[in-house]
Amino acid sequence: MAVVQMQRMNIFGLKADRKQILERVQRWGLMEVDIQLEDAQFSCSDTLAQRQQFDRQIRALQQALELLDRYAPEKKGLAGMLGGKTQITQAEYAAIVQDQAAVMRKANAMLEEEKSIAADQAAIAKLEAQQESLTPWLGLDVPMNAKGTAHAALLCGTLPGQWDQQTLQTELASLAPEVDAFDAEILFQDRDLCYLSFVVLREQAQPLEQALRGIGFARPAISCEKTPAQAREDMARQVRELEEKIAAAQQRQAACGQERRAFQIAVDYYRTRADKYTVLGKLPQSANTFLISGYVPMREGQAFAKKLEADFAVSAELEEPDPDADVPVLLKNNKFGAICEGILASFGLPGKGEIDPSFITACFFVFLFGLMLSDAAYGLIVSLACGICLLKFPRMGESLKKSLQLFFWCGLSTIFWGIMFGGYFGDVVDVVSRTFFGKEVTVPAAWFVPLKDPTRLLVYSMLFGLIHLFTGLALKGYLYLKQKDIAGFLFDVVCWFLMLVGLIIMLLPTDLFYGISQMAFGFPAGVVTAGKIMAAAGALGILLMSARGKKNIGLRIALGAYDLYNITGWLSDVLSYSRLLALGLATGVIAQVVNQMGSMLGGGVLGAIAFIVIFIVGHLLNLGINLLGAYVHTCRLQYVEFFGKFYEGTGRAFEPFRNDTKYIDIMEVNEK
Repeated sequence: MAVVQMQRMNIFGLKADRKQILERVQRWGLMEVDIQLEDAQFSCSDTLAQRQQFDRQIRALQQALELLDRYAPEKKGLAGMLGGKTQITQAEYAAIVQDQAAVMRKANAMLEEEKSIAADQAAIAKLEAQQESLTPWLGLDVPMNAKGTAHAALLCGTLPGQWDQQTLQTELASLAPEVDAFDAEILFQDRDLCYLSFVVLREQAQPLEQALRGIGFARPAISCEKTPAQAREDMARQVRELEEKIAAAQQRQAACGQERRAFQIAVDYYRTRADKYTVLGKLPQSANTFLISGYVPMREGQAFAKKLEADFAVSAELEEPDPDADVPVLLKNNKFGAICEGILASFGLPGKGEIDPSFITACFFVFLFGLMLSDAAYGLIVSLACGICLLKFPRMGESLKKSLQLFFWCGLSTIFWGIMFGGYFGDVVDVVSRTFFGKEVTVPAAWFVPLKDPTRLLVYSMLFGLIHLFTGLALKGYLYLKQKDIAGFLFDVVCWFLMLVGLIIMLLPTDLFYGISQMAFGFPAGVVTAGKIMAAAGALGILLMSARGKKNIGLRIALGAYDLYNITGWLSDVLSYSRLLALGLATGVIAQVVNQMGSMLGGGVLGAIAFIVIFIVGHLLNLGINLLGAYVHTCRLQYVEFFGKFYEGTGRAFEPFRNDTKYIDIMEVNEK
């Protein structure tokens, strides 16, 4: 477990070479660019226009890829999720880059085609709405905009409500008695409107319309030069033509599926270009020179500088970071310790003066996770699933790989604790042998069965919790010694150890502890006396020296008493480990309930079928629920109880300037 030491690197070079040098730095991905130079002789280039151009190209390509996902979706499956990025050669990458203009033309053509499809779909929607509006007028056998003849006029429109011929005639006779020559036809009625046409003498058309408007008459919103039936048929024909046009366009879009890889490569190319120009806009430069500065890992610094100086006319200088600088954090762990780097990063990376607890965290995480799940069959399923994925997909993303490795080890721990507690899909061996074979067979626990002796597991959970917490306190002591703070080590660590161990020695032989645990401890009187002395000495040291920085004796004692009160926090922390008992029992109880439900129909074919179905569904649900529970609660014990003793996690991650691709990995050639 280690935090990689960082150095600052300052690269001075010729302005003419700055793009090539920057591309090299980006490709190697070893430097976090952090410009700190402020000098009136230097200025920065305005790269906003270039970045905006790259952003537009990225958006266009991403939209084209979204269209391909719609029209020509890939069948990814498990391989697509776990396989990682597509790996290509430098030659393949260079070919796409060289032909980037053609790639952009294809992407833009897809976007224009999609605009045409959208316009045609909008036209279809409009035509269908018009068709719907013509439906009530289909009984009209003349065009709706017909003016009539020299002597007769045609009026078409709607009246609110329900009407019949007799009522209409009566109403119009009272409203317009002067109109005596007209013919009314009710074409269609619905719940709200009555659709009508009138043929009337031309000189009486206006009085008739005025009378009709008095009762809510309104002209139709749609008008056509053909009969409604003919107009509707024309619209239907137009809809069919547009649908055929859309189908052909969609087929052309789907045929572009072969361009997906080229689009993805182009996206990553433009993204790296945009990142390069973002950094380029921050570089201080004069008329002939420029500067790149930032952090590099110390283990890589010298080799990095030599490579640059060998290939370019540059000066690469390394120096120690300023003590007050915000130095980024990069972790270096063995394979086992690395599995918990993600867990640690979720809480916070080590700050200044802190250690990397990844390895110790991994040890306790795996141990406690297995204790919570504690079923050997469940552990075997988890380990096998993770192991197969790791072997089958070696190029998966690094964070996903570490997560699967973590669960692989957690599965092994679960197998161990399942054997110790005799959990194999709960008590499935007992139930199956009793139900289907008439003779009960039990796989004995290597240690004990928690469901039969929960108090025992509770005691051991508290014991494991104490070990976990004491380890955190010991790490705090290590940090004090590393910083050569002897007073802090003695009074903030040793005194707490003395008091806590002393209190434990005093508690173990008591009737109170026996009543809770049913476990008897007998210590010689001298050991108990030693425990009392240790507790008293530790408490006195905390009381007097916890606030040793204060000169006022009264204030020092008051603050020391407040710190001493933190013993209640220790009690709370220890009790938190009772969740080991709760989660372990929950897994076993639910598993047994599932087995009992499956055996309710007894033996026979029907009982066997029912048992298999309930067994699969029930245990999958139990495994899923308790996997989540074990993960969440194990994280909580690390974050709150363990880290609370020694770790703050105020550091920030090392973010090197590199080719941050989304879709592809470029196979690098060995550089001389």
